[in-house]
Amino acid sequence: MPKVSVIIPAYNAMAFLPTTLESVLNQTFNDYEVIVINDGSSDGIIDWFTQVTDIRVKLISQENQGPAAARNHGINQAQGEYLAFLDADDIWAENKLEKQVNILDNHPTIGLVYSWVGSIDSQGNIGNKIRKNTAEGRVWETIIEHNIIECGSNPMVRRICFEQVGVFDHRLAYAQDWEMWVRVASRYQFQVIHETLVYYRSHPNNRSKNWKIMEQNYNLIFDKSFAHAPEYLSVEDLKILENRIYGFANLRIAWKALQSGDYQQAGDFRQKAVQRYPQLSSLRNYLFLGVAIILVRVFGIQGYNKIRNIIYNLIGKRVSSIAG
Repeated sequence: MPKVSVIIPAYNAMAFLPTTLESVLNQTFNDYEVIVINDGSSDGIIDWFTQVTDIRVKLISQENQGPAAARNHGINQAQGEYLAFLDADDIWAENKLEKQVNILDNHPTIGLVYSWVGSIDSQGNIGNKIRKNTAEGRVWETIIEHNIIECGSNPMVRRICFEQVGVFDHRLAYAQDWEMWVRVASRYQFQVIHETLVYYRSHPNNRSKNWKIMEQNYNLIFDKSFAHAPEYLSVEDLKILENRIYGFANLRIAWKALQSGDYQQAGDFRQKAVQRYPQLSSLRNYLFLGVAIILVRVFGIQGYNKIRNIIYNLIGKRVSSIAG
């Protein structure tokens, strides 16, 4: 039986899947199997797979059911003690598996190990931005507010975690992986590797602007999470945390609504955010959002994007990222 099962859900992903798989086959750690779940693709993935000669790789096809169902199918088929997930457009550093296996082998109380996350574009160019989260140990209060894992291609998880907390929730169309890691964090400790071992590929197809789906999924995630919060947190602590996370969630939804050009809805969510968590009113993100809403109202979304690009060129990436 392999030590690690690598699960790759794939739906019409042939533009990037060969490169993604190559990053697995180039790993310095070799005791693994790769399970590619073809989630009803129509882009020739089955013909392509006939050219894959590595016996550690297998392809399982199913009708299109979405990424959560594909990951769950992979979990059911996996034989490894540890499970690692990889989206079909992302890539790994060559020592990713080796580093994570070493952590889990030597720290039996750790349920999930993750690393820093870099970026890569459609052409394969690696970007300068690195998401450096450092939370470890008991991280439930941190991860429910912000997904410190950053992308679904990052973590390695003990199989027993899924046996204890369940598998991915197929009802969620957004942030399915985040909700899963929150559940794992309610029972297990995390550890972080302070290195960039994962590269998230940014391209138009993975940038959702549907704020309605985002809102619905946030509500479901938070309802589930607080219903199964860790026992060491008091009722008072949970109430404070709940107000804070709903405040920040409404702020993120406001930005998402603004990206679609709906400045009125963005303003409503901005108001809900500060009502739930008044401390937001002093944050730069909240203030920039107010300015952005005015700009979209006056100049439209295209005009706002032009102004944002000017800010980007004049002041730099840091301010531009704050402005949506």
